[in-house]
Amino acid sequence: MRKSTTLVTGAVFAAIAAFVASGLSSPAGASDPTSGTVSDTQPSRSWVGGPFVVPNVTAQAGDQPLCDAPDSCDDYALTVDTPAGYGSNHNLTVKVSWPVAAADFDVYLLDQQGNVVSTAASSADPEVLIVPPDSGTYTVRVVPFAPLGQSYAATATLGTKPANPAPGTSPAPGFTNYKAPSTFNDANNAGEPSIGNDWNTGSSFYQAYLSTYKVDFDSSTPAKASWQDVSANAANGCVVGSTASLDPILYTDHETGRTFESQLSGVDSLTCYTDDGGKTWLPSTGGGIPSGVDHQTLGGGHFSDSGVGGVGLYPNAVYYCSQDIATALCALSRDGGTTFGAGVPVYNLLDCGGLHGHIKVAPDGTAYLPNKGCGDTAGLVVSKDNGTTWTVNHVTGSTPGDSDPSVGVGSNGTVYFGYVGADGAPGVATSTDQGATWKYTQQVGTEFGIKNAVFPAMVAGDDDRAAFAYLGTPTGGNYQDQANFHGIWHLYVTTTYDGGKTWVTSDATPNDPVQRGSICTGGTTCGDDRNLLDFMDVTIDDHGRVLVGYADGCIDACVTSNAEADNGRDAYATIARQSTGNTLFAASDPTANLRFAKASLSAKKRAVTDTVTVVNNGTKVAKGVRVKVLDGSRTVGTTSAVTLQPGQRVTQKVSWTATGAGKHTVTSIVDPANVVAESNEGDNKVIRTIRLK
Repeated sequence: MRKSTTLVTGAVFAAIAAFVASGLSSPAGASDPTSGTVSDTQPSRSWVGGPFVVPNVTAQAGDQPLCDAPDSCDDYALTVDTPAGYGSNHNLTVKVSWPVAAADFDVYLLDQQGNVVSTAASSADPEVLIVPPDSGTYTVRVVPFAPLGQSYAATATLGTKPANPAPGTSPAPGFTNYKAPSTFNDANNAGEPSIGNDWNTGSSFYQAYLSTYKVDFDSSTPAKASWQDVSANAANGCVVGSTASLDPILYTDHETGRTFESQLSGVDSLTCYTDDGGKTWLPSTGGGIPSGVDHQTLGGGHFSDSGVGGVGLYPNAVYYCSQDIATALCALSRDGGTTFGAGVPVYNLLDCGGLHGHIKVAPDGTAYLPNKGCGDTAGLVVSKDNGTTWTVNHVTGSTPGDSDPSVGVGSNGTVYFGYVGADGAPGVATSTDQGATWKYTQQVGTEFGIKNAVFPAMVAGDDDRAAFAYLGTPTGGNYQDQANFHGIWHLYVTTTYDGGKTWVTSDATPNDPVQRGSICTGGTTCGDDRNLLDFMDVTIDDHGRVLVGYADGCIDACVTSNAEADNGRDAYATIARQSTGNTLFAASDPTANLRFAKASLSAKKRAVTDTVTVVNNGTKVAKGVRVKVLDGSRTVGTTSAVTLQPGQRVTQKVSWTATGAGKHTVTSIVDPANVVAESNEGDNKVIRTIRLK
C-alpha cells in the first residue's frame, strides 16, 4: 500500500492482472500457530507463515487488501491482556520479517470490529508496528505484496518504552505565517512544496507544483512579505518550464544563490536554473542517466577533497537523486547543474526497502541521502567521495515509518536526523561521525503530547543548533483512517541549541489548523485526504531564521469550524517564518541593548536629582536593569531592578545631597554590573556637569 506513487505503477497493474487471472495460488501454510496471547507475565509470542507465491497488491487500489482468494492474506488472532495503566510506559510491537529482502510483505493490525488500528505497508524488511498495548482481541494480517516464494516470521512483544529526555529549557521560537497571493497559479495546488533561500539577496523561493514564487521579507516586526511569481517558462529562457510534472522539486544554493526548479518527467526531469532571482532561466540536462522514475531530489554544496572536484567557474557540487524500482540512483554535476554525470546506484532492495528523502551536503562535501526503511531502522546513505561510492548506515534506535526522513548538517559536520517511526511519533537522532554511530535518539513534541506526525523536515545551522519541522497531532490511533480519525493537525517546529541533547517545540500555527481529520501517506491508494501529498520542506536564511514551506490543508471555514465537513482538503502555498527567539546562528541571536533616551539634572542648593529615561532598543527582554549614579567618584544611588521588553522604556530618579559647592561631574551608568548581555555595551554611560551654590 504505502509504496512509491509512480514507482510501482507498472508492476502493480501487472501483478494485479496475474493475481486476478490465477484465481488460486500455490499452496501455502496458514499462520502457525494461528493464535496467541501476550500479557505482562507472558510478553512475547512468535509465529510463522508461508511460503507464498502469488502477490496480493489489491491494497494499491483501495484502503485495505482483498482477502477472498486462497493465501491472499494470512491472519493471526492476537489477544492482548494488560493491567490498567500498563500503556503509560509500555508498547506493543509487531514485527514481520522474511529471508530475502527483495520480497515484500505488508502488515495490518485490525481490532475486533475489523477497523485498521495500524499499518506497516512500505517496502521495508522487517515491517514494524508499534501501538499502545490496550487489552483486546486483534487480528494481525500479513499480506504477501511481492512474496517471491518466501515465508515470513512474526513476533508480537510487549516492551518498555525507551526513556526520553526532558524537553529543553530554552525559550521556544515564535513563527509568523505568510500565504501566497490567491491570484497566483498553483497558490492552492502546493502539495509537496520545496523552499530555498539565497543568502546573498535574502530572497526565499517556494515551489508550488509548476509555479516558482520569490518571497522577500522587510525589516519590520513582524516582517511584511512581498511575493512575486517568477516561474520558469519559454519566455524567460526555460522551454520546458511550467510544463506537466509527476513531481516538482526546488533547490537553492545558499552560497551562490543559484536556484533550480525540476519537474519529474518519468525517466528524468525537466530542469532549469536561475542566477538572477527568477528573471531569467537557463536549461539543465535535468539529471543523470540512468535515472529513477520517481521521487527525485536536488541538492548540493562543497566538493569533497576525497573525490574528483568540479570543472568550470561554478564552485559547488549539485546532486540529482531519484528512486527506481529496485534501487536509487544519484548523479553528480561538476559544472553547476548544467549537465550531470551517470547515475550511480546508492543502495538496492537488499539494503533499503524504503523511499529516500532529500539529499543534503555537509560543509566538508560529504553527501547524505536519508531513507525511511533500511532493515529494522531508518537509514542514512553516505558518500564521502563526491558521489562515486555510497555506504548505508543504520540510524540505531529509530524504526521504519511511512514518511520520508530528513537530515540536516551543522557548520562543523554534526548530522541531525529527523524521522517518524513505526509508532507514528516524531523522533530525532544525532551523529558526530558522519552517520556511523548515533546518540541522543528520542521522541520529540512531548510538550504538546504529539502522538502522530507526518512530513519530517530537518535543517541545521551552527554545529550545535538544528530545527525539525513536521505536521503533528495529539490524537492517537490510525491517522490514515478517513472514516474514524478526527485529529487536528498543526505545524510544529522542534529546535535544539545543545547539539541534540535536548529539544524544545513550538506550535507554529497555534490558531490555524493545517488539517482536520486524516492525512493519507499511502500514495495513489488515498482518497481526498492526500491533498498535502508526501512531504514539505524547511530552510534557513543568512541570520539563521527558520523558514518552513508547507501546504495548508485547512483554510477559510475550516479554520474556525469544528466540522470536518467544512474541510476543503486544500493545499495552499504557505511559509512559516521564525519571528522571535534564538535562531540557528548564535551570532544572530536576539540581544537587548540598553541606552539613555533622556538624562537631566536638577538642583536646589545642594539637593540634586538625576532623572534618566532608559530604553531597551534591542530585540530581547532585558531583566534586572538598574541605573547607578556617581557624583564624582562617590556612588550616590542605584535604582531598583526592572524588566524592559524590546522597545520599552522607563524613567527613574536618583536624589542625593552633594558634599560641597562648585562644579560637580555626575555619571549615570545603566547596567553597571553587566548582568544584561547587550549588542552594544558602549552606549551605557552618560556624563554631565552641574554647578552648585
